[in-house]
Amino acid sequence: MKKRIFLSLFALAGFCSANAQSYLGYVHDNYAGVQSVLYNPASIVDSRFKTDINLFSTSSSVTNDLYGVKIFDVFKDGYDFDLEAKKSFSNANNAAFNTDVMGPSVMFNIAPKHSLAVFTRARAFLNVVDVNGKVINDITKDNSSSFPSANVGSLNGVGNSWGELGISYAAVLYQRGQHFLKGGITAKYLQGIANYHLQANGVTMAYNENVILPQNSTYTTTGSVVYGSSQDFAANSDLDIDSKSRGFGVDLGLVYEWRPEYTADRADINDLKEVNKYKLRFGLSVTDLGSMKYAKGVRNMYDLNKTITQANYDNADSFDEFLKNNYTNVPVNGTVRSYLPTAIHADVDWNIHNKFYLNAIGDIGVVSKTKLNQNSIANRVSVTPRYESKWFSAYMPISYMDYSKQAQVGLGLRTGVFFIGSGSILSNVVSKNSKAADIHLGVKIPVYQKKAKDQDGDGILDKDDECPTVAGPVENKGCPWGDRDNDGILDKDDKCPDVAGPAANKGCPWEDKDKDGVLDKDDKCPTIAGPKENAGCPWPDTDGDGVLDKDDKCPKVKGTLANNGCPEVTTEVIKKLNDFSKSILFDTSKATIKAESNAKLEEIVKVMNEYNTANFKLEGHTDSTGNAAKNLQLSKDRAAAVKDYLIAKGISAERLSSEGYGITKPIASNKTVEGRAQNRRVEIILVK
Repeated sequence: MKKRIFLSLFALAGFCSANAQSYLGYVHDNYAGVQSVLYNPASIVDSRFKTDINLFSTSSSVTNDLYGVKIFDVFKDGYDFDLEAKKSFSNANNAAFNTDVMGPSVMFNIAPKHSLAVFTRARAFLNVVDVNGKVINDITKDNSSSFPSANVGSLNGVGNSWGELGISYAAVLYQRGQHFLKGGITAKYLQGIANYHLQANGVTMAYNENVILPQNSTYTTTGSVVYGSSQDFAANSDLDIDSKSRGFGVDLGLVYEWRPEYTADRADINDLKEVNKYKLRFGLSVTDLGSMKYAKGVRNMYDLNKTITQANYDNADSFDEFLKNNYTNVPVNGTVRSYLPTAIHADVDWNIHNKFYLNAIGDIGVVSKTKLNQNSIANRVSVTPRYESKWFSAYMPISYMDYSKQAQVGLGLRTGVFFIGSGSILSNVVSKNSKAADIHLGVKIPVYQKKAKDQDGDGILDKDDECPTVAGPVENKGCPWGDRDNDGILDKDDKCPDVAGPAANKGCPWEDKDKDGVLDKDDKCPTIAGPKENAGCPWPDTDGDGVLDKDDKCPKVKGTLANNGCPEVTTEVIKKLNDFSKSILFDTSKATIKAESNAKLEEIVKVMNEYNTANFKLEGHTDSTGNAAKNLQLSKDRAAAVKDYLIAKGISAERLSSEGYGITKPIASNKTVEGRAQNRRVEIILVK
């Protein structure tokens, strides 16, 4: 008895919320055809079809987070749902039912980069959220004679069914190299069929059974509820479809494809309509923007603060009549408008290898689930491995969605004209606690794109090939490259296609611009005549002394022709050197040079470096004081000491020689102090 009134009271909802997507696992197949437009309108352009005609297809699903069953037991005779189902009651339970029927529909190409689709569709959504499952548990216990007042829950429910006539347009928006972008839009005319909606506010219920007089069993309720429908079913219980109950909807979509097979040699890859061309595909869409208005709709707020009997319910012919006859109602002004379940969908499709794919999707509802008369989807994520070919596909969706809160594994098949699948069939078979089930199937007539002809197999379609029977590169429009001058260099690479020349000069003969007998390829000065010995360049005279560098032993210092381009050592230079050398002092009777002589020695080094091709002889002399033999050796040692100093400072040893003459070559009298000082000397002689 209790069960009848409670389930009737909330039969509107069925504790339901619609699934995120119809045809789960199927719509992302490249051969899904016109069905794919329901998920993303951009998908129909650049498709594998010339035309795809849907004769009939349907997708239905049910899910909840309250009852779990072994799904196939439900269809057995005698199955008691209340006793045998596994229950998971909470303060806010939900469940789901969704049906989507696609009638005669067609998609076709209107130009190479433009496509249209026209479809007919009937849909039914049922949403209720936040129903108190614990109250349901109390009510469904037939052996309970009463239960205390309990909060039913702040449920918000809407059931809506409507028909759609849609037209979709999709176009290629961007195509460059490996990047391909297409977009689409769907405009939908909506014809409302039936609508119920309910929103509870502080509703509680208590029950007390009268065993002797069951019709006097009482129900005490509190709170209020807004209840509306597409027509006044209390006045007319027959469904009256009103042509004025209509609305409009819009779907938007984008699809990006990365096509790495596109190269300079395969620029025609985008023209191959019959094959897949992407490695990765990214899709983004927004569906079901819009609403519909029910012209004959009614909406009332009912005050539920009252106690009623079972007889009050039994005497009513319908739920609408029951509310009107037993509760105070206040009409709620405003048009009864039902809002579509607007959602965002994102997917990634990866072509793993050849005909094997992996798809991942996310469906997210973007509307408030507590808004009055607002349908909404349950969020879902799904991963689907797929084998796909022209006449056969197999796919296995693995998904997780709101409410059922468990993974679902399904299976689907497509065989050209027929497809069937489910997003939960495999998990339903093995699970004893299934909370979701779905199925989709359809019959269609596919007209596939024809394989483009390429007779010569050069990768260029015959329609674009100027030499369709002879292979050639795309850069030459499918024709082989010629060699007009027969020099072995193809005209495409030959800078002089009519004159034979070597490959090193890009097919042109070598020139000799300066006419010096040295070809430009070997001429380091191709515009100035010069001898072959200098690689075609004129000999330089770097120091400008009239002696060419090739003959100039001092090419960077001016000199004389007589001295092979080097500066000559004059008498004045020798005198200057000897002025410095006469100031070199030694320790008494030794060959050790005194430190104060270093400055004069450095000056000698500078002069010798200026005349770096001249050779010099260092001669040592002494006065007559002392033993002549010792003086001779001393003069040799002192000359050698100066020579060693100069070598240490960088003067080449090959330019220097030394000798000692003792007392044999005096330049002054040894009888005076001054004369003996002059005789103790080291002279510098130019060696010619």
